[in-house]
Amino acid sequence: MYKDSQAFAAPQPSRSIRSFVLRAGRITDAQNRALQELWPRYGLDPGAPASEGAQAARLDLDGIFGRVAPRVLEIGFGNGDNLEALAATQPQRDFLGVEVHRAGVGHLMLRAEQAGLRNLRVACHDAVELLERNLAPDSLDEVLILFPDPWHKKRHNKRRLIQAPFVATLASRLRAGGMLQLATDWEPYAQQMLEVLEASPDFENAAPEGSFVARPEWRALTRFERRGQRLGHGVWDLSFRRRASAPAG
Repeated sequence: MYKDSQAFAAPQPSRSIRSFVLRAGRITDAQNRALQELWPRYGLDPGAPASEGAQAARLDLDGIFGRVAPRVLEIGFGNGDNLEALAATQPQRDFLGVEVHRAGVGHLMLRAEQAGLRNLRVACHDAVELLERNLAPDSLDEVLILFPDPWHKKRHNKRRLIQAPFVATLASRLRAGGMLQLATDWEPYAQQMLEVLEASPDFENAAPEGSFVARPEWRALTRFERRGQRLGHGVWDLSFRRRASAPAG
């Protein structure tokens, strides 16, 4: 059993600029119990290298899930509604979720237990470090990044997750033909995402006209998004495919 539910919530610092801020949000008693009692069933402990310069252990996903199957990673899953729905409706695929906020992790584990899901695992960790240190190259079939923090102020734009170095890391962990799916309700960030991905030699746009795609049916419509729709707010979805190899020239 995981005894200290506080410990795994604090990602180990190694980068000077992060795309998230840990806030001391409210966590319910049920969510806290889930972090302790359900962690052995659903939790992943990426850990840190034993010494400076050492290589962190790669997660054995085949061993963790007990099978070989297509793998999907959702980065920043919030309260986990979308990830739970996907795992429940696509039992032939395995789903990984990474989120730094403990309340969302606890909420998702509670829902996963209620639904009896066996194809779902979660990590309370920094997604960048998880990808770089713990996931092997070509180990994922799809990555979902839905409504990441847009960091509205110009001086904070450098904190946005979708930047060229991170996109290159994502490409290295996706198999050829694997999909990267993104969504945001902040148009300036949508345009930046599009520019960064269009400039990447590793990805090609799956949109017929090379821009944004229609809202995919698989993406759960959150209460936040429903409210935005009532207020007339837009949402921009992007879908990019991992190239088999970088284009010549």
